[in-house]
Amino acid sequence: MLARRQRHPLQALQRRSQELKLQVDSLLSESQLKGDLDASKRRDIYQRCVQLKQAIDENKNALQKLNKADEPAPVGNYNQKKEEEHNLLDKLTHQLQELAVSISRENVTETKAPSEREEDDDSADEDEEAEEEEDDEEEESEESGGEKEETEEEEKQENESHSQTSKEYIAVGDFAAQQAGDLTFKKGEILLIIEKKPDGWWIAKNAKGNKGLIPRTYVEPHNKEGSQDSSEEGSKEDVEVEDRAAEGEEVKQRTDSHWSAVRKAISEISTVDVLTTMGTIPAGFRPSTLFQLLEEGNQFRASYFLQPELTPSQLAFRDLMWDAKTGTIRSRPSRVSFILTLWSCKMIPLPGMSIQVLSRHVRLCLFDGNKVLSNIHTVRATWQPKKPKTWTFSPQVTGILPCLLDGDCFIRSNSSSPDLGILFELGISYIRNSTGERGELSCGWVFLKLFDASGIPIPAKTYELFLNGGTPYEKGIEVDPSVSRRAHGSVFHQMMTMRRQPQLLVKLRSLNRRSRDLLSLLPETLIGSMCSIHLLIFYRQILGDVLLKDRMTMQSADLISNPVLATFPKLLEQPDMMDALRSSWAEKESTLKRSEKRDKEFLKATFLLVYHDCVIPLLHSTLLPPFRWAEEETEAARWKVIADFLKQNQENEGALQALLSPDGVHEPFDISEQTYDFLGEIRKNAA
Repeated sequence: MLARRQRHPLQALQRRSQELKLQVDSLLSESQLKGDLDASKRRDIYQRCVQLKQAIDENKNALQKLNKADEPAPVGNYNQKKEEEHNLLDKLTHQLQELAVSISRENVTETKAPSEREEDDDSADEDEEAEEEEDDEEEESEESGGEKEETEEEEKQENESHSQTSKEYIAVGDFAAQQAGDLTFKKGEILLIIEKKPDGWWIAKNAKGNKGLIPRTYVEPHNKEGSQDSSEEGSKEDVEVEDRAAEGEEVKQRTDSHWSAVRKAISEISTVDVLTTMGTIPAGFRPSTLFQLLEEGNQFRASYFLQPELTPSQLAFRDLMWDAKTGTIRSRPSRVSFILTLWSCKMIPLPGMSIQVLSRHVRLCLFDGNKVLSNIHTVRATWQPKKPKTWTFSPQVTGILPCLLDGDCFIRSNSSSPDLGILFELGISYIRNSTGERGELSCGWVFLKLFDASGIPIPAKTYELFLNGGTPYEKGIEVDPSVSRRAHGSVFHQMMTMRRQPQLLVKLRSLNRRSRDLLSLLPETLIGSMCSIHLLIFYRQILGDVLLKDRMTMQSADLISNPVLATFPKLLEQPDMMDALRSSWAEKESTLKRSEKRDKEFLKATFLLVYHDCVIPLLHSTLLPPFRWAEEETEAARWKVIADFLKQNQENEGALQALLSPDGVHEPFDISEQTYDFLGEIRKNAA
């Protein structure tokens, strides 16, 4: 028997919000007597705060994903009701945060003597020095090779530190040990932190006395020591990007896909820790944050941002409108629109011989210091054996040279954030020679803010950007601590030290009239290669024809028979296929007359013919291996199939002979190859 479809999802969320409000009110009433409560009762209230906070976050996420189309019947003032529910959940979150902070302070006040509270600042400095001394002693013991002595010294240091530097943390989620040495724990369990390691894995002990490594993102402070200054100092030490502050926005970010990518990267950090310990990679290398975001789905891919976006009412397209005078889509200016050229990367540290580098590349996106606001665009770098620490790019790609190497990128964004900028992450794809394990590492990152404090755009010029180590959510970490930026001595010595720092050279270029007109036909937010911009414009123009001009009625949401619209977004995730289309179109365009090139409708029709001759047969050929990132053999095999096919097309004046040939085997036909479901593809504007 089929399950009955849930009716009125907004009402269900409203009922859940009211249940949460009653639970929060009940908890606040109990806390009014907190002066008479014992420590165990206060701990219970704190744990309930954490659990309620997670339940509220789940309800908030469900509310954000909810759309008017999910309702079985029309709902009046839908967006207003959603906003009211969101405000209620924000209010409940704030109340819980204030209660948790007050409970924690009560615990700290009760457990500390007055003399200890006066010496908080001094002890914090002493703790940091003690931790540094402990690290030095551990390194010396490792070099001596005495495992028993090392263990005894560590146990003594841990026992001594319990009374001085250890802190109680509460688990905010369940964690199962991934390998030997990890500590398994449950949500709500109190853990004693023995040592905070900079790689994100801390040494902790549970109530039974078992010790092991835990990921820092699964715990939060239980007894917050001292004043607000010391808590802020602790948050920097924990590298939590102030997401545990008492303001709702930062805490809300804890549940989005950005933080899940960070958690995923931290779950893989054991391999990076091993490589760092072996000296294979510098201490500032990390698992790539932007690569993790790309792996999570299509939310940060160009194919997603290329699709039209709906208005908040979801009754019209916000960034795709028809211009009756010109007979095509209307141009859309945006707040940010310029061309960026990647020049080179200098002094990038070399990995050791135990790993093989498969790809060197730069990933870039629009960023506001907290969230990724655009697609993540990747440009592959080249290098010479004589200068292995220098990466170079190939601006102004022409002909058949891969667009993946194109260092000229267009940047478009309509974000109103005052902190808007470009996040660059240098990365390598690698394979470990001993295990065959593949991975993606960040070799450093840098954030270029696009507006100054007065809101004025930064000038178009060449920028020499020094790279940071760690992830974009960590501060003050160097890519290679062995080459410190804190140079001392003469000015000449300082200059030489700075020249050895890893850096990225980029150039911002202002637009001329032609470039501005071209970019205005693209979505308001998109990053891509300049060599492919004319193909993206063809796709947008065809979208306008199909969705705005030729559709019988704007209320129709039927599937649309159009193989170009159905398959073109796949090309953005397969750059060699985009190269094949770009090459075929360049060859065809060279045969056109000048008058034909000025005829937009003729060009569009010719582009459709080229697309059907080139892309459609290749996409579904069984001879073409599936696309895999940074696999040299696969890339070479795919390019051979593509090159042979293009050669046959040129000789036979089209793909018909190749399609009818018994040698060309194709995948079984799927209706998705032919139909474009714009309701399933479009971007929905958050209400």
